[in-house]
Amino acid sequence: MPRPALRTRLRTTVAAVAATAVLATLPAPTQAAPPAAAQAVAASPEDYCRQQCRDILPPGQSGNATFTDLLVFKTLGVRPAHFSDTVKPYQDLVWNSRGITDDGLAPYFDDASFGVKPNDIASTIHPRGDVTIVRDRSRGIPHITGTTRLGTMFGAGYAGAQDRLFVMDVFRHLGRGQLTPFAGGAAANREFEQEFWRTAPYTEADLQRQFDDADELYGADGVKMQQDIQAWVDGVNHYIDTVGIGYPGEYVALGLTWPTPHWKVTDVVATAAVVAGIFGTGGGAEVASALALLEARAKYGVAQGTKVWESFRSQNDPEASTTVHNGATFPYGTTGPNPAGRALPDRGSVTAEPEVIDQTANKTAAAKPAPKGAEKLKGIFNGGLFPEGFGKKAMSNALLVSGAHTQSGNPIAVYGPQTGYFAPQLLLRQELQGPGVSSRGIAFAGLNFYTLIGRGPDYSWSATSAGQDITDTFAVPLCEPNGGTPTKASQYYVFRGQCVPIERLERHNAWYASLGSSEPAGSYTLVALRTKYGIVTHRGTVGGKPVLFTKNRSTYGNEAGSALGFMQFNDPDRIHSAADFQKAAANIGYTFNWFYTDKDSIAYFNSGDNPVRAAGADPNLPTWSSYEWQGWNPVDNRAIYTPPAQHPQVVNQDYLTSWNNKQAPGYSASDGQWGYNSVYRSQPLDDRIKAVIGSGQKFTRGKLVEAMEDAATVDLRGDQVLPYLLRVLKSAPITDPAVADAVAKLTAWQQSGAHRKTPSASSRSYANAEAIRLLDAWWPLLVPAEFKDLGPDLYGALTANLKIDERPSSQGSAFQSGWWGFVQRDLRKVLGDPVKASQPVTYCGGGSLASCRSVLTDTLLAATKVPAATTYPATADCKAGDQFCADQIVHNPMGGITQNRIAWVNRPTYQQVVEFPARRGS
Repeated sequence: MPRPALRTRLRTTVAAVAATAVLATLPAPTQAAPPAAAQAVAASPEDYCRQQCRDILPPGQSGNATFTDLLVFKTLGVRPAHFSDTVKPYQDLVWNSRGITDDGLAPYFDDASFGVKPNDIASTIHPRGDVTIVRDRSRGIPHITGTTRLGTMFGAGYAGAQDRLFVMDVFRHLGRGQLTPFAGGAAANREFEQEFWRTAPYTEADLQRQFDDADELYGADGVKMQQDIQAWVDGVNHYIDTVGIGYPGEYVALGLTWPTPHWKVTDVVATAAVVAGIFGTGGGAEVASALALLEARAKYGVAQGTKVWESFRSQNDPEASTTVHNGATFPYGTTGPNPAGRALPDRGSVTAEPEVIDQTANKTAAAKPAPKGAEKLKGIFNGGLFPEGFGKKAMSNALLVSGAHTQSGNPIAVYGPQTGYFAPQLLLRQELQGPGVSSRGIAFAGLNFYTLIGRGPDYSWSATSAGQDITDTFAVPLCEPNGGTPTKASQYYVFRGQCVPIERLERHNAWYASLGSSEPAGSYTLVALRTKYGIVTHRGTVGGKPVLFTKNRSTYGNEAGSALGFMQFNDPDRIHSAADFQKAAANIGYTFNWFYTDKDSIAYFNSGDNPVRAAGADPNLPTWSSYEWQGWNPVDNRAIYTPPAQHPQVVNQDYLTSWNNKQAPGYSASDGQWGYNSVYRSQPLDDRIKAVIGSGQKFTRGKLVEAMEDAATVDLRGDQVLPYLLRVLKSAPITDPAVADAVAKLTAWQQSGAHRKTPSASSRSYANAEAIRLLDAWWPLLVPAEFKDLGPDLYGALTANLKIDERPSSQGSAFQSGWWGFVQRDLRKVLGDPVKASQPVTYCGGGSLASCRSVLTDTLLAATKVPAATTYPATADCKAGDQFCADQIVHNPMGGITQNRIAWVNRPTYQQVVEFPARRGS
């Protein structure tokens, strides 16, 4: 029997056995109502991209596997259709981007044209009479066409549930601080749940208010948003009611009840809070910043210590790469020295507010029962649903070139969000066509009533996380209601002259062992203390007086309102130009860098509810609570925000790049962002675009893809810092053979482009592997040795604000946060090169070239002796010393169908390649 036929027969046999074993344990199927009368599929609107729009999103569109599907996968390794069909195209571009042409893009990016070709239709359904969902055969993407607007939204909800119901359920539980009762008590689940509860704790009434207030805040558009969301919710619930036994098998593996509770509009708000809290915020690290300032002053004295702190703080470093580079400046977040509102804590007084109380474990508790014959699913969620550190990065990039520099004369864009790698993906692809909506692209699971990033008929848009300062830390005086002397433990605070109680928000979570999560049963109570001035993060004293340190985000309590901007992106009647797009983007309160392209223009706009601070407030450090945001209303946490004209923006600049870098000159880095300096990972993008333009060549789509992908395998340290390290090392003859050999290898690697890339798809060893190993081992030895004069206290306080390195790891994104700029700038000072940024102390060797060379030589020699097994320790999937495996991308399991590891690449998860040759009215 041929192998494909044998595999099909085995799969069918296993499926039948598994289904027989489990049917008795499942609830009786709900009978679906007869479908409404079939509607003719409406013709797709005119598509002005003319098949020049492409996109890719790994691992695949499908994300709901039945219990039987899970057993088949665990038994035979066979995945259902469209679970992993975009992994190989996404990965293989790494080795095939050099010299790629426009025609050569097809194997690596899918056609993102509107509609479905007749020979590509896999299925057509009508979940109700006013909507049709057509899925294409090539990727399984839903193309949703409604004869009414609400029908379109209903269809989006239905299709979203078809593809991501379990992931949607994860999001709505996480948004309420209830991930562990749903998905098990794995350490990663607990860590992420705690972090998020402190970021966005809400009562159910808080969530409902955000939905209810939309009509009052946004008028007719607000009413439309409410109707859209409700129709989407109805579509999700219709799927739940009609799916029968075909529901996601993860519910069975985790011992969860089916049917899962119906969706509510508050679930949408909770999900929006997750997205806003992870990807659309910035600032709020003033306490950590203050602790570093205190240590700097303790080390160097007040005047010199403040200058040292400022040099690391990098608030407005003149050497920082910026997206806007046409000479325009956008001042924000600046202040004079010693602002009156600054509330610097007393050294040694600050303590963090506990996040968890009453934690218990019950290792003897019985696990939730599992269906007979399901042992192969044991422990599929033992590692938790989110990888370590997820949510602490901003990981997207964008490259846009104006028509002045393209062969066609039309702008070209290659861009997308980097949201990590999951199986199934947190994002899903879709097309929406209906009254007032015409779009194709991606949305987060649970928020796909609008396309969040994608394209319209003759325009496209994308985003990168911006992270500007929309979160402030306030020092709030404590008090006692009877007039007694307050202490750090007091439970009342001063609000506008009144002594009021701190609000305590608790979430008691209990989890149970199950087939899918064998973590022993346990429980704890999540605690968030809330004041009018925000969530309590620390307690301490200022000038001897006890205070709370609270963190208030301008979008806290207002995440749902950003849907207004996305609604307008999806409506071609609202978007006719770059100016229209910028106007729509201004409605989004989240901190994002928005990019736009059409036939004639490229454009950029930075969105976010930037609060207008009171005179005397300090955006860098804690501020006394009496210095409230201008126009701030404590009832709904709304305030006066900077007008759109003051946000970084530009139209038809020669080119645009963003890799979460600084937005524009004068636009202050948030207090939590210390890395906007002379080295940032956007520079390899700039370098490649400048090289093409400088040589007189013109861009094609393929050439811009090549620039993106070539930068995507660059080690930023090797590209931007290693040349200076080598100059110092070579400033005198190298006498030690081991050091000389290491320098020769590092030089060869740096001159070849400093890539972390294998010669071919079949190889598991990097070119220049030994040089890469040397730098990986050297960096953690080099940085503390170079900056040893800081002393352990100040060095520790500085690294608490910016870690020294972020090399490749399982979630792909790398080289965003590190001390590369500090190292490079310090070496330039030692070498006598020009340095624009202020740095009052030269650290390497005390400024002596010879002494600095000794520091570098000694640490490099030590690095040559570090075993590869130490640099790349063993993990569950990688042997000790396996460099390639240590870098590889892992699709973190968000379901029972896992994916194979893929080669490391620093690139968006979802990516568009766009060039419009036509537009409406032309």
